[in-house]
Amino acid sequence: MPSWPTNTKYISQSTPRVDAAAKLTGRARYSSDIQADGWLYGMILRSKWPAAKISGINLDKALQVPGIKAAITVRDGERTVHFYGEELAAVAGTTRQACLDALRAIEVKAQPLPFVVREDDAKKDNAPKVWEGAANASPGKSREQGTLDQAFTECAAVIEGFYTTPVQIHNPMETHGNTVSWTDDGVTAWSSTQGISSVRDGLAGALKLDHSQVRVITDFMGGGFGAKFGAGAEGVLAARLSREAKAPVRLMLTRFDQALAVGNRPSSFQKIKIGALADGTLHAFEMDNYGTAGIGAGGDSGGGGGGADIPAPYIYKVPNIRVKQTHVAVNAGSARAFRAPGNPPASYGMESAMDDLAVKLGMDPLELRLKNDPNEIRQREYKTGAEKFGWKQKYQKPGSSPGIVKTGIGCAGAAWPAGGASKSTQGEAQINPDGSIEFRLGVQDIGTGTKTVIAVVAAEMLGLKTEQITVKVGDTNFPPGPGSGGSTTCASISPTVFDICTKALQQLQTQAGIADARGENWFAACKKLGVSPLVVHGQWQPGLSADHACGVQFAEVTVDTETGLVTVKKVVAVHDCGLIVDKLTTESQVNGGIIMGLGYALYEERVMDDLSGVVLNPNFETYKLPGLADVPEIEIVLINMPERGVIGIGEPATVATAGAIANAVANAIGVRVSSLPITPAKVLAALGKVPPSTASKS
Repeated sequence: MPSWPTNTKYISQSTPRVDAAAKLTGRARYSSDIQADGWLYGMILRSKWPAAKISGINLDKALQVPGIKAAITVRDGERTVHFYGEELAAVAGTTRQACLDALRAIEVKAQPLPFVVREDDAKKDNAPKVWEGAANASPGKSREQGTLDQAFTECAAVIEGFYTTPVQIHNPMETHGNTVSWTDDGVTAWSSTQGISSVRDGLAGALKLDHSQVRVITDFMGGGFGAKFGAGAEGVLAARLSREAKAPVRLMLTRFDQALAVGNRPSSFQKIKIGALADGTLHAFEMDNYGTAGIGAGGDSGGGGGGADIPAPYIYKVPNIRVKQTHVAVNAGSARAFRAPGNPPASYGMESAMDDLAVKLGMDPLELRLKNDPNEIRQREYKTGAEKFGWKQKYQKPGSSPGIVKTGIGCAGAAWPAGGASKSTQGEAQINPDGSIEFRLGVQDIGTGTKTVIAVVAAEMLGLKTEQITVKVGDTNFPPGPGSGGSTTCASISPTVFDICTKALQQLQTQAGIADARGENWFAACKKLGVSPLVVHGQWQPGLSADHACGVQFAEVTVDTETGLVTVKKVVAVHDCGLIVDKLTTESQVNGGIIMGLGYALYEERVMDDLSGVVLNPNFETYKLPGLADVPEIEIVLINMPERGVIGIGEPATVATAGAIANAVANAIGVRVSSLPITPAKVLAALGKVPPSTASKS
């Protein structure tokens, strides 16, 4: 069984990103930067009705607009649309203004239908049906273990809470989109995607082409959190427009489009009842949860996890449980996977209930967690984090902080059961007689540092410098690699590069007739190749990676009781991910996860208009994301466990943040704000300073 090297120069050290210079200087080309010869702008006409029967779409006037080269409908014949923003038609033209004019010229015959966009409204018996012949609220999934009703009577303390989380919108810096060229030779798509292979497969299927006729390229990508796996309607439409116009088409979505139609994290409404014995041992747990995935889970996301179910009871061991979960359909865009699907709302609800139970028991909430968490690694992380954070010195009775601006602390745990490998991952390296080497893998770097990970592993294995390693990714012409989701990328590619390097050294040493081609012998060995380069293929190997990562986070906040403003002052995060390949990119992942969790806790919430069915906050002005001034001091403690192999870190880093912050707010003010985001108005309502109805509209 192979094993990772010890006493390393690069692995588990900090290496700057190998593509940093290209990004900083602007040389990096993203999908929206591609300007193929004769390229056209593409735009989509979207439904302005949240529900309607479409009886006809006339493109004649759009085609007469100067500069318009193609106009198409999404589908022929009558159809029903189910949300504001659903795709109806698309145009391609020489200028952006021509496309805008053409969209306005398209004539759509529609009969508006009743609709509903709020979960509680959709559950009512007289609510409009999102899908004809089907109830908006599913029958629900139930799971029961033990003797729950009796167990609650045996508890020394029982609390009940109602914890809610909003729909969260996918907002990467680079919107969804593609530049697509369809010629006689086939389709080439420069896509902003987390999965070049899944986009290729989706385009080939939708366009009825052989896979060999579709090439997908992602040189650089501006972020993706689970919704960028499939080709999407925008990718298929760009390809069809290119075929119709006989020219490349660049169709990048607007921020408004993003808010409507590319996926989101479902909401949750968690009614939780939890009880413990006198010593704090959890004994009974009941949850009734419902949430909306809009019209359903996105069918082309490829990453799964688009439904409204959440894991419960989250991370803690409880012998007696009853869990019911219900999906509620509304007339809004479908959900898709979103960084650790289901886990952030599950963590928030469970961790809030744990703190409320700790108050009822008169127990330190950290001690309650240590008593009931069965995970030994997370136990270690709690103890390490508590010492770094100064938990014993800072913890105080909820609401006892003096003054107008109160201080509070909280903690929460996280788990991510995946993070393992895509075992079909392959790759190759070309070793040239001059000693230069190029690695080619059909994976994509979505901004997390995949290229750097490849360079680090290769440099370590070959005894070279990272700057001597050329890395090429993001092309379906390369050997097939994994999608970048589920925290699987690093655990997939690292063993693959290990295998390539091992085979490369063996073959090079055989051809060169030397015992060791690493390091200082590398260039001399390569010279013996003659004029032909050596191309070595490799694939994922067992024993070098694993799955299941976890972590804990501690948060310190201040709460202004006159304005309701919550400020996060410090976060201490302790995480494991097996063998740390590159410390710098791992820390970057944790930083990003915490900042995303901060947004979930305090700012982010999709707001729907129940009169028009439109998303009211579809931009960075009205959909608040954390800015630089909002980011607290972050202290990261990484537990390096080489014996476990490589495990992904992308998901667990974001899971526990909202729960820790919510508990810190409750500790500061002595009452719980039981719905995310924790806005100033909600804080003031919890303190009795404004009516609750006012807070619900914030």
